[in-house]
Amino acid sequence: MSQIVHISDTHFGTEDPAVVDALLSLVQRWQPSLLVLSGDITQRARSAQFAAAKSFLDQTALPWLAIPGNHDLPLFNLLARATSPYGNYRHSLGHSLEPEWENNDWLVVGVNSTRPHRHKHGELSDQQIERVAARLRAAAPSQRRVVVLHHPLRAVDPSDRANLARGHAKACISWHDAGVDLVLGGHIHLPYIVPLLPSDTSRGWLAQVGTAVSTRTRGNIPNSFNRISASTAGERGFTIERYDYHAESGEFRRFATKLSWAGDHPT
Repeated sequence: MSQIVHISDTHFGTEDPAVVDALLSLVQRWQPSLLVLSGDITQRARSAQFAAAKSFLDQTALPWLAIPGNHDLPLFNLLARATSPYGNYRHSLGHSLEPEWENNDWLVVGVNSTRPHRHKHGELSDQQIERVAARLRAAAPSQRRVVVLHHPLRAVDPSDRANLARGHAKACISWHDAGVDLVLGGHIHLPYIVPLLPSDTSRGWLAQVGTAVSTRTRGNIPNSFNRISASTAGERGFTIERYDYHAESGEFRRFATKLSWAGDHPT
């Protein structure tokens, strides 16, 4: 079964080694088709933190796709932020800030929602929104269409509305109309799954995850990630399973809720 594992907000530099080991053990056992990192890979965009992230990726021995988060741009080094904001990121994780990956089951399109001048806040330009929509429309009929960005497009907690990417409403409508199946995000360390458009549960979902391995968890929400599996139950079907870290056992366990999507209705 073709699978994607989605992690976010690893914040290397604040990682818990036991949680890193537990996550590494699972993905090495599962051997998913792709490991997705939706930004805030490091805590302060330092070269040693990016090196730790790259070491983790190398240990998985998996194909991976990463996009930057606001923490992956220098905060205190104002010269680097002004002249080479993605320098350390590109040195360790590759030149492209908006990579793509595909196989017969999946098309995964990365979008850079960070802006060096906006500090922690995200933004999507009209050009980015249209580029992604055009790529989604060009996908093969069998491919599940997935978009990855750091900043959320919808909030379930009113306190997170300020964290939505600028341009979020236009992106939701445009990508929904272009046939997106799933939008993956992070930034707020809060896992949830909601329809991309509140009025439409027949097409397109948004799945947020918590911090995968950092000690910077939100409230009582543990480290978490999502496992997304292609299914044969309907055209472009998939299942999302959330895994939470249990400190007492030192392992990730499947959370009680999941979404099964058959391409025409959720179950």
